[in-house]
Amino acid sequence: MSKAFFNGHLIEQSEISDLAFAGFAHFTAMQVRNKAVKGLDLHLARLRDASKLLFNNHLADEDIINGLTSVLAHSDSDLSLTITMYSPKGEFNTASMNVTPNMLIRTNAPSNGPIGPLTLAAIEHQRTLANIKHVGEIAKTHCLHLAKQQGFDDAVFINQSGMLSEATIWNLAFWDGESVIWPKADMLKGTMMGIIQRQLTALNIPQKTMTISLHTLCNFTGAVVMNSWTPAVSVNKIANMQFSQSQAFQNLLHNAYENEPFTYLNQ
Repeated sequence: MSKAFFNGHLIEQSEISDLAFAGFAHFTAMQVRNKAVKGLDLHLARLRDASKLLFNNHLADEDIINGLTSVLAHSDSDLSLTITMYSPKGEFNTASMNVTPNMLIRTNAPSNGPIGPLTLAAIEHQRTLANIKHVGEIAKTHCLHLAKQQGFDDAVFINQSGMLSEATIWNLAFWDGESVIWPKADMLKGTMMGIIQRQLTALNIPQKTMTISLHTLCNFTGAVVMNSWTPAVSVNKIANMQFSQSQAFQNLLHNAYENEPFTYLNQ
């Protein structure tokens, strides 16, 4: 019979204590405002695709939406929300190869992200299974700590080919005065990134995807980071390169985000 001890004291085993070690898992994070979400279709697609890859199975969109609706019926109107899909069979075994995942939904206070502008250190790192938003990424926090020790606010990742991909918990975007530039590299495509891309298309604002290195940063006048908290936080420095138009670029992306409709879940 397995037992668990917390700070040396025996504790009762439960589903929650098991969850503390549910390392074979993925998640999505969203901001809820007035019990509504932007980009719900992107969150559902992310959960569906990652579950199919990891578990060879997935929950129906309807089940996820019903879970969200139930949670929001007992929650504040504005909040941060995380949906985690994990294997009930645990990890380090083959029992999770073909399994229906469990769903854990957690809520917290709403967030709009940091005010900025941010300075970003460039650190060599490549996320495993970069296209999945998975748990247990110790390296991301370690890279953040390394950046802070160097006097920066956060870190961007450079892959083994010397190309910029993403930041610790952020996607990157750049501005060349005419077009929005997205890095071409293995990375997680965030739901916010998906929202911004389709709204920029609707606004006829040019977009490009290209390989970006520290040496080519001089081609850009603006830089931002984005995630589920915010469509853009201005970046005024990456490594030794400074950007003069990041605030204006940030405003452009915030305006694009405003055009994305809400999906209400309090029915």
